[in-house]
Amino acid sequence: MTSTLETFIHSLHPRALPRVLQIQSGIYFQGSIYEMFGNECCLSTGEVIKVIGFKINKLIASICENNEVSQFSAKVELPLNFPGLYKVVADKTPYVSIEEITRKVSIGPTRFGHPCFYSPEDIKLANLTIKHGEQITFNSVEEVNGTMAVNCGVVRNNQSHSFTLPLSQEGKFYECEDDQIYTLKEIAEWKIPKCRNRIVKLSNTLHTWDSSNPLPENFDGCLILTPVYEVQAVMKFRKDIVHILSDLDVEVKDITDCYDISTFLQPLSLEDVFEKTSKEFPMVAEIMEGPSGSQKPYNLLYTGKAIVIYKKYQATRVLASEIRSDSPKRHFLIPMSYKGKFKRRPREFPTAYDLEIARSEKEQLHVVATKAFDSPHKELFSVSVGDQFLVQQCQTNEVLYEGRKQAIDVLACEQILSDTYKKVFLPMYMEGGFVEVIHDKKQYQLSEICKEFRLPFNVKVSVRDLSVEEDVLAAVPGLQFEEEITDSYLLISSTSSPVESWEIPVYRLNMSVHLLSKDVQTVVPPATKTTVEEISEEQYYMVRRYENQTHHPPPRPPKKPT
Repeated sequence: MTSTLETFIHSLHPRALPRVLQIQSGIYFQGSIYEMFGNECCLSTGEVIKVIGFKINKLIASICENNEVSQFSAKVELPLNFPGLYKVVADKTPYVSIEEITRKVSIGPTRFGHPCFYSPEDIKLANLTIKHGEQITFNSVEEVNGTMAVNCGVVRNNQSHSFTLPLSQEGKFYECEDDQIYTLKEIAEWKIPKCRNRIVKLSNTLHTWDSSNPLPENFDGCLILTPVYEVQAVMKFRKDIVHILSDLDVEVKDITDCYDISTFLQPLSLEDVFEKTSKEFPMVAEIMEGPSGSQKPYNLLYTGKAIVIYKKYQATRVLASEIRSDSPKRHFLIPMSYKGKFKRRPREFPTAYDLEIARSEKEQLHVVATKAFDSPHKELFSVSVGDQFLVQQCQTNEVLYEGRKQAIDVLACEQILSDTYKKVFLPMYMEGGFVEVIHDKKQYQLSEICKEFRLPFNVKVSVRDLSVEEDVLAAVPGLQFEEEITDSYLLISSTSSPVESWEIPVYRLNMSVHLLSKDVQTVVPPATKTTVEEISEEQYYMVRRYENQTHHPPPRPPKKPT
């Protein structure tokens, strides 16, 4: 069946990729050169392309009145980074089955991927009845006893109840009202269903307005958003990936079922390469789409370049952030092979509980109070700004509270006076402020810090890494080592001049390759170069989120007695 490219992409689910399309007709019926993102491609009638991916590139917005497009509203283009925060207006059109929801709505591991629905009728399950109007949270889609189902949950009396709904479950399911606010990029990635538009309401007015802003001045109403997708495709006689906007006036026909898809080059992402077995390495590949960036080795990874991929493995990195009071902070992943040296910098502790966490057997923690605290108990110490303490250990003491003795956790310390020490006790719930006094002047290698001290740990570079042309860490006035993480890497080198090999991250580098049937000249990789990787704010939170899934959260600090 023939349809416009726009209609086809709007209805296409990512799980159905790849698809082979034949160009049928349109403004390019005689063939024409179409340029997008620096790539030129000829889309003529009869041309066959393989669609390998798509993502929202921009949004077409119309001003909305009473959930309908205003007759006076012109359509405007909004880039995904258009400023402002928005609320999602619940769709009034119901979904008729769980299968339709999974096909059209994004369900995923992040907080954005947990949509909520309700049914106007009771749903009777084996051991639970979902009441009409009750909010159902959709958490994930997976196979349960051979049947595809959605893991769901409802909350009753602050208790969460989990259950599954099969994709075959039919009925009317309406979107729940969503009180969260989102950026336009978050809405584009998670909150626009397939084959439907999305109405959003501007939650906060834009701080500044100028004539280049496509929306009216002081606008605070609703917008109907229609996505325009960027389609990634492979053509028969090209070795790169072409990018086409979905609103191109072209008609297409899906011929996947009757076409030999193996006649196309097979683009592989770095994740695809990493999923291959260890026996398949080393391998030779040609880059179809290289990453952006001027830093080595990314500037060497351009389209058409042949590389050797020697092996896949897990490697340790230290996640570090710039120490500064204002934002944004810079974030880094530092390899254990980093050859610079560090000196310690004072840590700051907001509570007495943080002092207990930072305490170590290796050395006594010496701090200065930066905030006063008046103790409500005479048995415990009242702190003044400038008081100095040596932290000893946590213990339980009894205090008199409303005429009765009560046991509470305290931190035993020695207050440093001019010529003596005084034993004092600070309540663990104390919200104060302390800064560390550093007596250690030693210079440390990264591996020594990770071995001898508990993270987080504050440092600055005292001797830069002389093995690299530019040490990005040397210019940073202070760093906090936050945690050690384990990440996935591929070891690669150039086929033409394999003088050195490079580690490239699998999950943070947007790069596509196709494998070549060439023998690897040398199985042993040349000397490996590792670099400090500066990561974006978004990548930083992704790294922390995935790493923290394997750790139990720290215990909550004790509460102040009521």
